Amino acid sequence: MTKSGAEKKRVRRSSGAIQNGSNRDLNSDTPPRKQAKKDVFQLFAEKVRDHKDLESRWAVLQETRVEYFRGKDFVSFLKNHPELKDILESDKNLEIEDIGNILLGKNLLVRCDRVVKTVRPGKRKLSTWPAHLEIFPDQVFSENDAFFAWTFVKRRPLWQTLLSFFWPVLTLAICLFPVYPHRAKLLILYSCAGVLLLILSLLLVRATIFGAIWILFGKRVWFFPNILAEEATLSELFRFWPQKDEEERPKWTARLFYAIVAVLVILLLRHHAPDEAARARYQKRVSNIIDDVLEWSPRLALSGMMDKQQTVVNTTESNDNFTDGSNAGPEKVVTPDDLDEEIILDQHVDEDVVGNMEDTESSSSTSR
Repeated sequence: MTKSGAEKKRVRRSSGAIQNGSNRDLNSDTPPRKQAKKDVFQLFAEKVRDHKDLESRWAVLQETRVEYFRGKDFVSFLKNHPELKDILESDKNLEIEDIGNILLGKNLLVRCDRVVKTVRPGKRKLSTWPAHLEIFPDQVFSENDAFFAWTFVKRRPLWQTLLSFFWPVLTLAICLFPVYPHRAKLLILYSCAGVLLLILSLLLVRATIFGAIWILFGKRVWFFPNILAEEATLSELFRFWPQKDEEERPKWTARLFYAIVAVLVILLLRHHAPDEAARARYQKRVSNIIDDVLEWSPRLALSGMMDKQQTVVNTTESNDNFTDGSNAGPEKVVTPDDLDEEIILDQHVDEDVVGNMEDTESSSSTSR
């Protein structure tokens, strides 16, 4: 087999391990001694992955979301934490590159490369942590601009297991919101409204600060830079300090143009702002909708159904009484034939009235 054919086969094996989330060794004829050594490296890989000092990110690799790290970070991590090599027992004296190659050979890691290999317009260098990766042809460990993704499924922590258990309970509790007590409804309503207002206010202040600094100084400063990131972890999501601006400084013409646009938008919104009467009407409409939701209860719904049923019964009884009184009285009962005759007479009367009006109009026009 040629070298290129062996590389393609290795790439296919690595891709299959990522998509299936499996860490099995493809060679089933492995002796028991090597099988035990594989368990040691598996334990070592899990320990390294769970360690907080190894910086890692999430990216998309062939339509699969993977966690990856850089080769240079892996080397510096093992240099700062040599005690982790004790997990390898007899192989603890191996070099870092040899450990990385063994992890690659056991399909615990796969070497990746960035999809976008050219600098995008407006940026000075390539992204430090690319969001899209592809499998590198040569599966050899390196610390020079090399990325490595974990191929095994990470053990779920306890809080995720508890969250998956309580999620159906939370869904059922949301569905039962209409039957909550009035105070509980108010508490939930104001809590959700407060959280929503906090998020919208944070986004508005964040965008305002960015726009002001960008127009005045030409700097891109995003506070809470990962607040809208889809791949960010919980710790990264609430990081306050902004990232370093790596893009080129904008031109003064663009800054002046957007400053004028911002001023015009503010003046337009101020001119078309609703008056006090419109605001009061909108507030009343919204408060009525909220009151309908908060004041609903099964007792009120049941009483409404009973009132409706009682109204139908009263109407039926009154119709029956009217029918009985008409049969008992001396008055003539109206038949369908009589109704038809009355309708025909009314039509003749209407035709005569219309004809008289036309004759009057024609005579008046002739006299003129």
